[in-house]
Amino acid sequence: MNNRWTKLGTRSAALVLGAALLIPGLTAHAATTYTAKDSDTFWKLSRQMNIPLQQLMDANPGIDPLNIYAGLKLTLPGSANASVLKSTASKSVAQSIATASGQALAFSKVLDIKATAYSAAAEENGKWGAVDYFGDPLKLGTIAVDPNVIPFGTKVYITGYDFAGLPSGGMTATASDAGGAIKGNRIDIFVPGSRQFVSGFGYQNVKVYVLD
Repeated sequence: MNNRWTKLGTRSAALVLGAALLIPGLTAHAATTYTAKDSDTFWKLSRQMNIPLQQLMDANPGIDPLNIYAGLKLTLPGSANASVLKSTASKSVAQSIATASGQALAFSKVLDIKATAYSAAAEENGKWGAVDYFGDPLKLGTIAVDPNVIPFGTKVYITGYDFAGLPSGGMTATASDAGGAIKGNRIDIFVPGSRQFVSGFGYQNVKVYVLD
């Protein structure tokens, strides 16, 4: 529904299972190994480990920030963040939501959001074509966000919409796109199908659960 702004992101190679992330200024002596969880992102790790996000991403130019998998071995600061690693590992789940399939997902907060939808049509995607901010193909589960409200890479669970082109009851999604009209508590949900079909989504009020 909304024409998205020019994407500034670069296309990145997928993160290979078992690869290490190198943090600037660290020696092998100071580094420790951290096993990633499925919900981890560069943004979350930068906050938890007190590492500047851009510094973390610049140190890994060939890494796709949206492709961090559970079980992946990451290289992180050692002694300076030992207490953070310990508290992160032992943190209990305070809140969870049951998905339409009955799966329990832990979340840190819930947002009341106004949602629109967009298609892969050229009129909505400009010269870059049907790709997200990072250059990856648009797919079900891609949403455009205001990164000041929902940072890139954040995984969410969306409920409250009513549209035949989306999973019934709710859906998981990743904040991996942006749009000129997507400011504040707004999201634009990518929906496969023609522009005419997707425009039927209109404007809907939804709840967005920010997943841990």
